[in-house]
Amino acid sequence: MAPFLLLKTLCFTIFFANIHFALSGTVRRAGSTCTVNASTNGSDDAPAILEAFQMCGDNGVIQLHDPLYHIETVMNTTRLSNVRIDLTGTMLWGTNLSYWVSSGLPLGYLNATTAWTLGGDQITFDGHGVGTLDGNGQLWYNLADGVSNYPGRPINLLIANSTNSLYTGIRFIQSQYWTMAIQNSEDVLLDGIYVNSTSNNTVPARNTDGVDTFFSNRITFRNWTVVNGDDCISLKANSTNILIQDSVFHGGLGVSIGSIGQYDGVFEMIQNVTAERVLALGSRYGGYIKTWTGVPQGFPPNGGGGGLGFATNITFRDFTLQNVTDNVALITQCTSFEGATGDCDTSLFRLSNITWGPGISGSIQSDTLATMQCSGDAPCSGISLVGFDNVVTVGAREIDCSNVINSTGFNCT
Repeated sequence: MAPFLLLKTLCFTIFFANIHFALSGTVRRAGSTCTVNASTNGSDDAPAILEAFQMCGDNGVIQLHDPLYHIETVMNTTRLSNVRIDLTGTMLWGTNLSYWVSSGLPLGYLNATTAWTLGGDQITFDGHGVGTLDGNGQLWYNLADGVSNYPGRPINLLIANSTNSLYTGIRFIQSQYWTMAIQNSEDVLLDGIYVNSTSNNTVPARNTDGVDTFFSNRITFRNWTVVNGDDCISLKANSTNILIQDSVFHGGLGVSIGSIGQYDGVFEMIQNVTAERVLALGSRYGGYIKTWTGVPQGFPPNGGGGGLGFATNITFRDFTLQNVTDNVALITQCTSFEGATGDCDTSLFRLSNITWGPGISGSIQSDTLATMQCSGDAPCSGISLVGFDNVVTVGAREIDCSNVINSTGFNCT
């Protein structure tokens, strides 16, 4: 009798194990192609996706073609080589906010974390215009309740240590925090990217940057559409040779250089940036630049200051503006700890050779075309405003500025 009961128990165990296996996400491999089949019970598909990258992340293809993949745990898929990622479904991030706050992968800068780190050489990530990363961001916007840089909100996707790669046709919906960050990467093209991180209620979608770059060179953003509540594209520490083209921004703050100079005594720079053929619809600015003051107060992400370095050779041209709310151009070197004021003439971070125009046209909903608050301790030099005649303002056409030298195309009013 005992052997029979033992056999019966074993059969039941195998039966239920097979049911669990069938319900969980799986990987089907055919040669160098790995196809991820999503779970049938809504359980975590991240383990299957990680398995696919492990098997086919070197000279292979990863296919994510099911309608919905549930992502309940962090993913680190790095050191890839010559891999193609095809996404035609939706990757939906989970709702266990306490897990994500405690388990995010560290960015190593600004005390930020990420939910997915992706990197390697010769990566092609193709969303075919339909593949979607859904961060379930409304939960995060509600949690933050308007607090800037709420601790633990993860960046949806970090592209790290990547070279010679293409990201195309990918959609991002309601990202948890910044949609993307690019770090320690070179020769990366991001083309045809759609970002919509907006709130469905009265709680603002703060810190929903479209993308932020750090320590990266020769990065191109082309054919982006961004609908959000913060920087549409933001270039931060040690971003060089950056090109932004043929993009449309709905709301948000426009193209941002910075913030930078947040780490006391640390030398950083941004140089050789061109943003061109941009349509800004109801954004706050066309293009703007912000550095921290020279007096450290608090700690990142909401505090800091005292950083050193420079931003130079930056051009915003061929911008079409429709009902931009504030200015075509803004420079501020007055960023400080949240709630603190003053010390606006103390930054030693130098800004030079920055041009707005030619080809600036459209309308703004203020009487001030440009505001340039440069530091008295490190005046801005070589600032040019070219061809603003085709910008319609409300009332006057002010250009407010301080500590600007060797300027071209304008007089401070």
